[in-house]
This record gives sequence, structure tokens and C-alpha cells, in this order.
Amino acid sequence: MKTKLIFGTIALGLLLLTSFGFMNKPEGETHINWISMEEAAELSMTKPKKVIVDVYTDWCGWCKKMDVDAYEKASVVAYINENFYAVKFNAEQKEDITLGDQTFKYVANGRRGYHELAALMLNNRLSYPHTVFFDETLQKIAAIPGYRPEKELFAMLNYFKNDVYKTDPNLDAYIANFGKSGK
Repeated sequence: MKTKLIFGTIALGLLLLTSFGFMNKPEGETHINWISMEEAAELSMTKPKKVIVDVYTDWCGWCKKMDVDAYEKASVVAYINENFYAVKFNAEQKEDITLGDQTFKYVANGRRGYHELAALMLNNRLSYPHTVFFDETLQKIAAIPGYRPEKELFAMLNYFKNDVYKTDPNLDAYIANFGKSGK
């Protein structure tokens, strides 16, 4: 009798845990499909899409905050996964990256170094976080420095995805007015 009671309690507990786990499961995608620069370049050749690159470092506190405040939000995750190839690029990574016939390497510089590809993407302005956008042919559109919360990042995604940058060069004004008057 005592054994049946113990097993019954355990079974009931497992059933409740499983049920609540499924009830609280978030709807839709919960993570951005991050890929490497090489994968983004390869995929762009067969199925063209714009590319967003989150340039970060392991020690950057604002980079970690932007991950939580923007890159982990459901609206941003879904929009990026549907419309962009997403690359999370450590600006201090030591692995070589080969794109086409060019190989980019890590450059030691004091206690910390930098990756040549990060320097190229950021126009040698090595500040973090940085968000870089490329068009479908992997031509750089813009490198935008600084932390951006969910609403600002979403406005930036919309601005570049919909080619607004081609007719309206003022990204800051676009972000400030995003969501107002039908945008």
C-alpha cells in the first residue's frame, strides 16, 4: 500500500510537471538561427537574402544586454529568421575566415586583438556592439554602432529589409518615427 502511494505521488508529480511545462512553452521561434559568415555567403548565392551581423566581444556588457533586450525578443527573432541570414560575429575570434579568395585572420594587439573581418566591417571603428547590414549580394549597406533595444532594432530591421535606406538616408529619424503614421 505504501509503495503504491509513493509511485502514485511520483506519477502525479511527473504528470503535473509535464503538463505545466507544455502550457508555458512559448509560441513560435525562440532563438535566432545564427550562422557563420561563410554560411551566409554560401546561402546568399543560392537563395539571396539580406544579412545582419551582430558584432560583439565576450567582455562587452552592452552586447550581452542587447542580446537580452533585443535579440531574444519574439518579434525580433521571427522577423530576422524570416527575412535575413543572421551572423553573430565575435570581433576577437582567433579562427580564420575565408570569403571568396580572401582569408581574414586574427591580429594580436596588446592584451586583446581583433579580427581583420571585424575591422573591415566596422571601418576600423572597433566599438561594440555593432550591427552591420549587407544586401543580397553581400555588399555592405551600413555599420551601426551601439546598443539598440527591441523597438529600435526592429525599426532598423524594417528600414533595411524594405530598402527604405535607398530613398530615406536618415535612419535616426526613421527609428524615431517608426510605428507612427502607418510606418
